[in-house]
Amino acid sequence: MGDTRKKAGTEPATQASERVLGRRDLVRLGLVAGAGSAGYLFSNRAFSAPGRGDVDDAEVRDCLLRGGVGQSGRGNAQSPQTTPFVEPLPIPPVKQPVASLTPAPQVDPLPGEGRTRPHQALTRFPPKKLYEIRQREARHRFHRDLPPSTVWGFDGIVPGPTFHARYGEPILVRNFNDLPQNHRGFGIPQVSTHLHNGHTPSESDGFPTDFFPFVVGGPQRFYDQHYPNVLAGFSRQYPPNGDPREAMSTLWYHDHRVDFTAPNVYKGLAGFYLLFNDKDTGDETTGFRLPSGPFDVPMMFADKLFDRDGQLFFDLFNFDGLLGDKFTVNGKIQPFFRVQPRRYRFRWLNGGPSRFYELFLTDPNDRRRAIPFTQISSDGNLLPSSITQTSVRLSVAQRADVVVDFSQFRPGTSLILENRLEQRNGRGPTGDILAAGQGDALLRFDVVQPGTPDRSLPPPYTFYEVNRPTRAELDAANVRIWEFERGNGQWQVNGEFFDGNEIRASIPEGASEIWVLRNRSGGWQHPIHIHFEELQILSRNGAPPPPNERGRNDVVRLGFNEEVRVFVRFRDFVGRYPMHCHNTIHEDHAMMIRFDVVRA
Repeated sequence: MGDTRKKAGTEPATQASERVLGRRDLVRLGLVAGAGSAGYLFSNRAFSAPGRGDVDDAEVRDCLLRGGVGQSGRGNAQSPQTTPFVEPLPIPPVKQPVASLTPAPQVDPLPGEGRTRPHQALTRFPPKKLYEIRQREARHRFHRDLPPSTVWGFDGIVPGPTFHARYGEPILVRNFNDLPQNHRGFGIPQVSTHLHNGHTPSESDGFPTDFFPFVVGGPQRFYDQHYPNVLAGFSRQYPPNGDPREAMSTLWYHDHRVDFTAPNVYKGLAGFYLLFNDKDTGDETTGFRLPSGPFDVPMMFADKLFDRDGQLFFDLFNFDGLLGDKFTVNGKIQPFFRVQPRRYRFRWLNGGPSRFYELFLTDPNDRRRAIPFTQISSDGNLLPSSITQTSVRLSVAQRADVVVDFSQFRPGTSLILENRLEQRNGRGPTGDILAAGQGDALLRFDVVQPGTPDRSLPPPYTFYEVNRPTRAELDAANVRIWEFERGNGQWQVNGEFFDGNEIRASIPEGASEIWVLRNRSGGWQHPIHIHFEELQILSRNGAPPPPNERGRNDVVRLGFNEEVRVFVRFRDFVGRYPMHCHNTIHEDHAMMIRFDVVRA
């Protein structure tokens, strides 16, 4: 590739990209067919391996071949039966800070740290809180009718603990990789944690080739990630504190290791990161007065497959996308949740890997009735105004915060949270909405006797005005076209596979651009995620976006034969970031690009 610093004035992608496992290596290992095959496992640039050593054939076989079966070693197309609604919904614990870290954090990488670049904002935004989190292997029981499965979790739990962070309160998270380096089963014990979609310096963003350890058994055991928790635009447009209209709320963190995001996240490496400020306060007696405390509930949806022994199963050789036949919420299959007759805020997240959801509240005793709720956010951003909905659609990695008022139901009432979007394979949903009661039951709400008084405000709500682009900004914006397509048996962007060393766009810090996202296929859908900055949808197929897309987003659902124009401002930090399809199977098979924000 040559020296990429000459190309864009930035550093190379890291030692992690210096050796590449290409198609001929996989053919040699007998993992894919030779010339003329319908497809191959990874892109020609894929499976970036460490420059400090080599990955031997036995390691590759272990990571890849064993990835295609359950932990017990025997696969099955249909999971064992489980009884719905017999276990309570788990609520991930709130992560607590530590008093200090040893060695103390510093700007330059520490001995034993996987980070290879200095922190660019640690001095300006020194951390007020320090955290230590450990990625560990554990045994997790998804349902009482199944035996425990081997999972990987932050602090050994699935989902990982929830971070409660505040704007104006920078934090530093020391992330330890305690995964077994001689593991068996799918996934690879090399990690790069991404805070989705934090306004985060590049070196803390979780770039796919920033994984550690670089060498199996190598010395890199931890990575310091600095999250300034600062509003975008602080450096130029709205100094010194940023634009208050750009506040975010519901974020999540997950593994982002190149080529292995799908199995690593599927195995459990994900959790919530909630941001609060002086309006979205986390206290229902102040600010926007949204339901809070135990009535502010994060819910991560993830469908799973299990083999005939009840062990978690992942099909590594499925290139379209993986659909499960078991539906978990916060790591439990079809749990129940007891709610009081009052308002709740639910933070709904589609954790993937490939299924899209259309979520409805269904009354089993009156399926003709559409139970309305209030949508207050799209992805991590509160909408300008709340919207009354009877359903909400989530592609992979999308979020929606909703407020549901259970005071309209008598104690003893049960409601079903149901996915009614038909999807037959990993390519994407058909678009058909199933009849009430015919979809996938995810969770049962059971209304119980009153308990805590409701001090939250009822809808409708008004939140932040959107800082929409001016005509001058639109006229001055550079326009880029990105085609998301299938080619050479794999997923491509503009006809190319992902290469962590190849810079596909160099953008001066402070610039604004219009990106045209195109999907010319009638057979595939792609949820597109742009790291680092929020986007505004200008048009969908030439028409204004629907009301729930008129705020700010970080994922764009790119449907069949669709073109979406988005406006993005690139501010405050510099370095490398990716854009990719968040169907993580597509992402791992090279539907991703690198763009660099460079000093103006």
